[in-house]
Amino acid sequence: MAAEWQNTLTEAREATGFTSEVVPRTVDGVGAALRLDHRADFYTELGALADSGGFEAFLNHWWTQALADTAPDEEAREQAIDFADVAVSLYARATGGPTSTPAEINAIVTGAEAS
Repeated sequence: MAAEWQNTLTEAREATGFTSEVVPRTVDGVGAALRLDHRADFYTELGALADSGGFEAFLNHWWTQALADTAPDEEAREQAIDFADVAVSLYARATGGPTSTPAEINAIVTGAEAS
């Protein structure tokens, strides 16, 4: 899975032009990158996870938030969120999970409506 994730990050960088530091998509990486006001919610939700089925969605959500929290300004924040959306969709496709269509990914990258 680590190789798929690294390939996904490369493809998402190419699709979005994202050049900032990527927060590690791990509990420790995300927890350390979150703003303090988000960190408490992150650990509360982590403690409440009842099964591993929801862990991927949990981690995807908070990884995206961590990328947004580490962005230096609003433009970088928007780019980080776009990058995360594309990366999560590409990773889901690579690992057989629920995916976004190519049109939806293109809409994320370009800011256009998906058709």
